[in-house]
Amino acid sequence: MKIGKLSFGIGDRFGHQAVAQLKAIAKAKQAGVDVTPVWNKSNREHSIIHTTPADTWNAVNDAVKEFGWNDPFFVDADHINISNVDKFIDSSNFFTIDVADFIGKSADESDVAATVARNLKYCGKEILLSADHKVLVTEADIQSIAKKYLFAIQEAGRIYRHIEKAKGADNFVTEVSMDEVNSPQTPVEMLFILSMLAHEGIPAQTIAPRFSGRFNKGVDYVGDVVAFESEFEFLLLVIEFAVQEFGLPSNLKLSVHSGSDKFSIYPAIQRMLKKYNKGIHVKTAGTNWLEEVIGLALAGDAPLKLAKTIYTEALARMDELCKPYAEVINIKADELPTAEVVNGWSCEQFVNALRHIPNHPEYNPNLRQLIHVGYKIAVEHSEEYYATLEAYPEIIGEQVTTNLFDRHILRLFDCKPIV
Repeated sequence: MKIGKLSFGIGDRFGHQAVAQLKAIAKAKQAGVDVTPVWNKSNREHSIIHTTPADTWNAVNDAVKEFGWNDPFFVDADHINISNVDKFIDSSNFFTIDVADFIGKSADESDVAATVARNLKYCGKEILLSADHKVLVTEADIQSIAKKYLFAIQEAGRIYRHIEKAKGADNFVTEVSMDEVNSPQTPVEMLFILSMLAHEGIPAQTIAPRFSGRFNKGVDYVGDVVAFESEFEFLLLVIEFAVQEFGLPSNLKLSVHSGSDKFSIYPAIQRMLKKYNKGIHVKTAGTNWLEEVIGLALAGDAPLKLAKTIYTEALARMDELCKPYAEVINIKADELPTAEVVNGWSCEQFVNALRHIPNHPEYNPNLRQLIHVGYKIAVEHSEEYYATLEAYPEIIGEQVTTNLFDRHILRLFDCKPIV
């Protein structure tokens, strides 16, 4: 089972927007770009929303049948580890193995020594990745990288083999994720991480590193765009070398987590994908939930009131809701409108504050981030929330489709707008 060259991780937290998402993917195909949809939902999201992986699988399959989608699609067990992977075995064909918590833990000294010995042939010489990109490796480098990452890669191997035993080697796609750490992986680190993955026998088709800059939930990239482009290019070349050198899958590609709404780096990604004819996986999960709230605001007085309730209750419980996402949000509390102000807004004011149009004078990234992490409030109003989604599928679905195609796919892949 192989993932396509270009793929999008699309979330559907409440299980109602898969058809609207497929419409965006179909528009991309009409515009000449084949994008493989990958629905992802983490164990944390399932526990908050009170759903199961089987619910996601069933919702996606129902949507695929309703829409008449005949191309490949995937359902991702997002950020799993050995403690929760069994919940996803039967209902996923894509597994994001998250090893971030194991980075820095010590592997056996004999395993570290064996890793160093296996890679000594790269020491003391420049590895030429392109005319302008090369790395110089020392034995100390490999020693340090093995001490930092080997245990994590061994854990990934343990999880991979557990999934393989249950599903069979050719029946799922493997991603290895190490993005939720403090520091980006350097090109040299990535080179030997890939060496260790290959030795561990993990046929990873996507790998999610930690890039420099901030990838806050639902808002634009914060950081040096030029530096990001250079870093992204270097990692593309490292992967190309590693595929040939270590025998990794030929379609191995970078994965950008929290990739939704990172508009300022989309041109850089697009340039590099074109320059090297490479693929990418971009996870855009949470933006779908925000489009649902925008759809509520546009749907009429009662749905708008529900959207305002979600904000006002989230505001009152901001510390609780933000705590699990503290590393990936940056909310300036003094720039959040009060509940009284928001309750007096028209639907246009609410939508303008929430919709991600960065240069709009009423756009408020702080409000957007708070609602992003506030989906627990919708769960607590689940009867009303689900009833509203089902009462206004067209207007809500239109927001989902437009956001995914116009703001993401068009900008990333330089395809033509479809009317």
